[in-house]
Amino acid sequence: MKPSALRELTIDELRQKDQDLRRELFNLRFRLATGEVENPMRIRAVRKDIARVLTVIAARQKTEQGLTGR
Repeated sequence: MKPSALRELTIDELRQKDQDLRRELFNLRFRLATGEVENPMRIRAVRKDIARVLTVIAARQKTEQGLTGR
């Protein structure tokens, strides 16, 4: 998922995306433990997507509060 696509979403949509990604990560870890995961590299990709979502949320909140660091 590209950061430019994430920046177009609202904070509520970003939080929903975060929940969805965390649910997917849980399911992937569960399938990894049971040996049913098809693509173990997907775990890494989902973790990075979660980090991207959290980064965009933090940046958006920071700009809303007027703490841009200038």
